[in-house]
Amino acid sequence: MALLVECPECKKRNSAKVKACKCGFALAKFSGRVWWIEYYDPDKRLRRERIGPNKAAAEQRYREVMSARTEGRYIKKSPDVRTLFKDLAAWYLELPEVKAKRSYVRDRYSVEKLLPFFGDRLSKDITPALVEAYRQKRLVEPSYRKHLTLPATVNREVTCLKVIFNKAVKNGKAEKNPVQGLKLLKENNERDRILSPDEYIRLLANCPEHVKTIVKVAYHTAMRQGEILGLTWGQIDLKEGFIKLEAWDTKTNDPRLVPLTGELVTMFKAMPRGLPGVKVFTYQGKSVSCIKKSFVTACKRAGVESFCFHDLRHTAINNWRQAGHDYFRIMAATGHKTMEVFKRYNTVSRDELKALVNGKTE
Repeated sequence: MALLVECPECKKRNSAKVKACKCGFALAKFSGRVWWIEYYDPDKRLRRERIGPNKAAAEQRYREVMSARTEGRYIKKSPDVRTLFKDLAAWYLELPEVKAKRSYVRDRYSVEKLLPFFGDRLSKDITPALVEAYRQKRLVEPSYRKHLTLPATVNREVTCLKVIFNKAVKNGKAEKNPVQGLKLLKENNERDRILSPDEYIRLLANCPEHVKTIVKVAYHTAMRQGEILGLTWGQIDLKEGFIKLEAWDTKTNDPRLVPLTGELVTMFKAMPRGLPGVKVFTYQGKSVSCIKKSFVTACKRAGVESFCFHDLRHTAINNWRQAGHDYFRIMAATGHKTMEVFKRYNTVSRDELKALVNGKTE
């Protein structure tokens, strides 16, 4: 019974005291060792467990096994000893409570980014140092907008990793969470990008029909993308001129009424109306769940640079403010709870600043 070292060439497990494997590979000079432990269980059957690259962890596990055997206790095998992260991630994405999340698409996207780095690793081999290495790697990789990946994006991915391990620990599929206690990166994701009227016209002209209606709603109502895509016909009140959002429809879990412009009322009247529970926005007979690729393509064709869908919310709020509406009515329509967050969505233009001295806005 002892600690064993796996030969990276022939995969044979050798005693930790052996300097070279029988295949000729020099184990003593190899830094990336994979440690195993070997022991006899109470029924005198030879058992081996793969621990990973951490010798201290192998020694700790070996002591636990020896202590349990001496005391006659059952030797509990680590639940994640042979679980690959890609299998853990696939299990997580199939959980009913995860599929029901409004952020499920975001979780799937995060997992797609996590898999190339963690996928083929045993979940027990993922350490805080490895998570930090992932973060640093992602920060120097280009995003789909061709600039470096933002800290906020990396934080979403690491948070997803943390949630996966929390679920795994709770369900007995992992012993510990390597992300526990890891501080998130400092974010500076405040944006002041506002779409000009000319850019809006160009953007609409380059959007597919099923995306064009969604963009119009975002531009005129300041609704979030998830709120728009989740709309059903029962929430569209054309008689009163409102969209009715229930608590479960919104990010803040507060119900609210969103006023409709005349242009939107006309647009909804021209669309084929379904039953109250049917989704409003569909494409080829299926409800639209994501428009990211189509929207990015439309922005490129329209020559609208450095613009994301959420910036339409900024634009609508800014347009309302410039039209002279008071903050409280705008906040009631947008669902903002605090003035601090609401102010981040307001961008004072150069023309407005000039008006301080010129007396009018150009």
